[in-house]
Amino acid sequence: MTFAPSRRELLRSAGAGMGLLGLSGLLESSTVASAQAARGPHFVPRAKRVISLFMGGGPSQVDTFDPKPKLAEHSGDLPEDIAESFRAERLVAQGGLMPSPFKFRQYGESGIPVSELLPRTAAFVDDMAVVRSLHTDFPNHAPALCMMNLGVLTPTRPSLGSWTTYGLGTENENLPGFVVLCPGKPVLGPKLWSNAFLPGRFQGTHLNHSKPQPEQLIPHLKNAALDRNAMSEQLDLIRQLNARHRDQRTDADDLDTRIRSMELAFRMQSDALDAFDISREPESVQTEYGSSRFSRACLMARRLSERGVRFVQLYYGSGQPWDTHGENDKRHRQLCGDIDRPVAALLGDLKRRGLLEETLVTWGGEFGRTPTTQGKNGRDHNQFGFSWWLAGGGIRGGTVHGATDEFGFRAIRDKVHVHDLHATILHLLGIDHERLVYRYSGRDFRLTDVRGRVINEIVA
Repeated sequence: MTFAPSRRELLRSAGAGMGLLGLSGLLESSTVASAQAARGPHFVPRAKRVISLFMGGGPSQVDTFDPKPKLAEHSGDLPEDIAESFRAERLVAQGGLMPSPFKFRQYGESGIPVSELLPRTAAFVDDMAVVRSLHTDFPNHAPALCMMNLGVLTPTRPSLGSWTTYGLGTENENLPGFVVLCPGKPVLGPKLWSNAFLPGRFQGTHLNHSKPQPEQLIPHLKNAALDRNAMSEQLDLIRQLNARHRDQRTDADDLDTRIRSMELAFRMQSDALDAFDISREPESVQTEYGSSRFSRACLMARRLSERGVRFVQLYYGSGQPWDTHGENDKRHRQLCGDIDRPVAALLGDLKRRGLLEETLVTWGGEFGRTPTTQGKNGRDHNQFGFSWWLAGGGIRGGTVHGATDEFGFRAIRDKVHVHDLHATILHLLGIDHERLVYRYSGRDFRLTDVRGRVINEIVA
């Protein structure tokens, strides 16, 4: 009788480094359709990589990038079309219109108005396209997060980062192609960076960036008892045993993913510790970014991006910190105050290094917030019209696209659906969203499903 131990038993019996075991869990997937290779771009890309700054919870567009002076004129009113929209969506009854207390001023040669809450970030508006007419399909966090990250309302599809790395691969085989930085987990957690039915190596690698040292960020990456040569010999042995085990299986895709995970973990022992060690940056650069948790993550994102990581997704905080149902003004002042410096530092740093022109930076949340008050001083979810901005990598800077109504509630001109946003991001990376497909369970799937158009107006 042939004894066929599991991979986990082989790892334990061989005494491999704990790092190989620990990190493999970050990259593996329980269900994988097939082990197809990355495809490559369909045409010349404008951008090589993406840094996504995700503000979980939903920032208020009327307090950041979409000024609405009419709110002050009609403070306390509740227009019938707004009230009817909320009744139709079966949402909680809203109070009257609530003006933003924050002043807007024009920045850059383009003169795009930005809130006083984000003066440093606003200095880069000439590198940005501000989309003011984004809308999505559902007002609750979980489905809206799925739509923004997966292109559907339920957590059953591959993420934008997974589709990107499936389409393009990675520029650095010693680092994951898709890295997720989040201090803890947002709502739904790993489902937001899942590979779903794509091969397991395209799943996002989640790291808790609240850990200040690289050794804490990626624990157990090195084996203190074995040197690199000894670990290499062990890995060769495990690879041979796994190959033998794979030959006995009819579906070896999951095992292939695990093998690749161990090999990547081994290669990461040198590159990863360097990439995440922001102490190696000049003191002037560290000071420019600041010392907050989000500051460190932005600097890590730049270091990862310049080392060839294809997609870096940076979540601001765990949970949904921008969900300002109460004390909207106070909390937006705090939140914007925390992100303004590091976001501006990231854009400026990329620009100085000549990386911004080939790196697409995006900023936004799963939806926006209402121009009406909720409770005493909060704002509720708003899926009808909200703002995102994109900068660098092929973007026509100094551009405002689309508009909401005079109160900032609903997109009314040049409306942009989430599918359109995804199609545009893929387009900037040299990918035709209609041709990036994966056949699974008898059907061809794509990120944008059967919709989506490129927002050519913001493409340089």
